Amino acid sequence: MNKLLYIQASPRNERSNSTDVANTYIKTFKAAAETNSVSTLNVWDMNLPEFDGDRLNAKYSFLHGQNPSDAEAAAWQEIVFIAEQFKAADRYLFSVPMWNFSIPYKLKHFIDVITQPGLTFSFSPETGFQGLVTGKPVTAIYSRGGEYNNDEAKGMDFQKPYLEMALGFIGFSDINSILIEPTFADPDSVSHAISTAKDLATTLANK
Repeated sequence: MNKLLYIQASPRNERSNSTDVANTYIKTFKAAAETNSVSTLNVWDMNLPEFDGDRLNAKYSFLHGQNPSDAEAAAWQEIVFIAEQFKAADRYLFSVPMWNFSIPYKLKHFIDVITQPGLTFSFSPETGFQGLVTGKPVTAIYSRGGEYNNDEAKGMDFQKPYLEMALGFIGFSDINSILIEPTFADPDSVSHAISTAKDLATTLANK
């Protein structure tokens, strides 16, 4: 069985271009083998824990090799559950709209929750930081109103570079990107961008 975890970051559901292209990827992936399965985490439907108080104290206890209190340990188990749920997949798919040149805050919250010592990365003075989620492919679908592949605009793109950095930090090396841009354009241009993105999604889903 090949398990795909789909992280949906747009609250617009079927009106979302990134979700539309993600659905093409998922349909192709399911059709590729009867044993392929898909789990979806919509960050807008998740009750993500606030990362403060006992959870933050527990994190630093683990980082410094100390023992957390009972309350801290219990709070930490909420984080462990979400991180382990994330790590259980064989491959990953993200659909990510650009919000104010970056990613939606709900997705940032999810990333902050799962990026934890001993769960998705480790650290030692000898080797430094090392990601623990390794050997698994991930595809990220980015939808954005403008075009950010030229020298003038690329410095304003905190969407794709951030997500690639965050995924790389926790161990991903096989990172595939699908761009849907520009979506603030005439209908023909938008339709072409979506069609091109779906073609690439089909190819990547069959890898």
